Amino acid sequence: MRRWISIIVLSIALVFTAFWGYRQFNDKELLIVQAENNYQRAFHDLTYHIDLLYDKIGTTLALNSKDTLSPQMIEIWTLSSQAQSDVSQLPLGLLPFTKTETFLADIGEFTYHVAIRDLDNEPLNDEEIDRLSSLYESANEIRKELRSVQHKVFSDGLKWVEVEMALAKNDRETPNHIIDGFTAVEDYTSGFDESHFDNLSADLPSQQDRFRYVDGDPITEKEVKELIMKQFDLTADLDIELQKSGDGAQLPTYSGGFTHEDERGYIEVTESGGHVLSYMINRDLGKAKISLHDAEKEAEKVLKQEGFEDVRRLKSSQYDETGLFQFAVTNDDVWIYPDRITVKVALDNGDIIGFNATDYYRNHHDREIKQPKLSFEEAKQFVSPSLNIEDQHLAIIEDKAGNEILTYAFFGTLNHDTYQIFIDADTGKEIFVELMHDVESKWG
Repeated sequence: MRRWISIIVLSIALVFTAFWGYRQFNDKELLIVQAENNYQRAFHDLTYHIDLLYDKIGTTLALNSKDTLSPQMIEIWTLSSQAQSDVSQLPLGLLPFTKTETFLADIGEFTYHVAIRDLDNEPLNDEEIDRLSSLYESANEIRKELRSVQHKVFSDGLKWVEVEMALAKNDRETPNHIIDGFTAVEDYTSGFDESHFDNLSADLPSQQDRFRYVDGDPITEKEVKELIMKQFDLTADLDIELQKSGDGAQLPTYSGGFTHEDERGYIEVTESGGHVLSYMINRDLGKAKISLHDAEKEAEKVLKQEGFEDVRRLKSSQYDETGLFQFAVTNDDVWIYPDRITVKVALDNGDIIGFNATDYYRNHHDREIKQPKLSFEEAKQFVSPSLNIEDQHLAIIEDKAGNEILTYAFFGTLNHDTYQIFIDADTGKEIFVELMHDVESKWG
């Protein structure tokens, strides 16, 4: 009898283990598929935007009317920004790609400054036309290389998650058409004559200057694993997958992953100083039980734990069972919008399931904040009288060209909507207007 009971118990345990293993495997496969879909979308968007960029620059060279030249330059600037956004969504952090990112930023910077000036009094000169011609040729080379990679992706069924794994393992021996293609693009843009952009603003931080305030002694893999165990309260026997960024990465980091009970965790830590850039916890979420207000308190707690004391909440949004909060650090009561941090909270129990301080570490630097020329009341006169102003504060934001500007941020209501308006604190110029959302609408 005992033998049969033991057999039954073992059988149940075997079935349970098989089910648990299948579920873990299935969850992992779903995450991989989701990541691959996001990578593929970003890559094909990048190829499309570079195609359009090439066409628009060519059209600009053929224009002879000042009235149509300025809007065309704005379109090129917009496309270069979209291309930069596409690149940032690809797993290229482990691959040297800073020259191409800088090249795209330079295109946007050049075209934006041309678009906003008075072309009647200051038309394009011969040197600037030569610059456009060089940009046109360069965009064509990049376009052809990306099209070649895209053809290989389609014909051979190449996967971006395999690129990510190859880069993380620093495997450059195994042929990979995606890595080879992007390396070719980087090699080409590395040879581009940077003197074309000598007259652009020198105050803007280049891509290579980013993260310059990430400090501290280099940490070892053992120290990273200890940090991860402490961060998530894990036991020492838990297996932690750890990968180090490859040579030439913009910021040397460690990427860690682990599975604990029904959760899958990911974290990125800087090699210098062991700063936590971001982490994410994937698990099934239950029905929302806590309010956004209570969730915000939980987000503030984790910010203090990570060493961020002087922060103010910029935005709060609810997406089904999660609350998403964006914070900015402050300096003498001035809100520094580029130095922002995002926290994601599960609304079923208040757990922190997402944290991202990459923007903070990328943009943070010592700033000399000057006194504004306009008072609050003077700046308020430049806000639409249709809005009922509820709150205001001084803020540093970035304009479309990436320049930091001291502004007054006004929060105003109109009907049932809330708007955020940024007014230049020196000139009264309206820099930016945004409609605020608290809860994501559900459609269908």
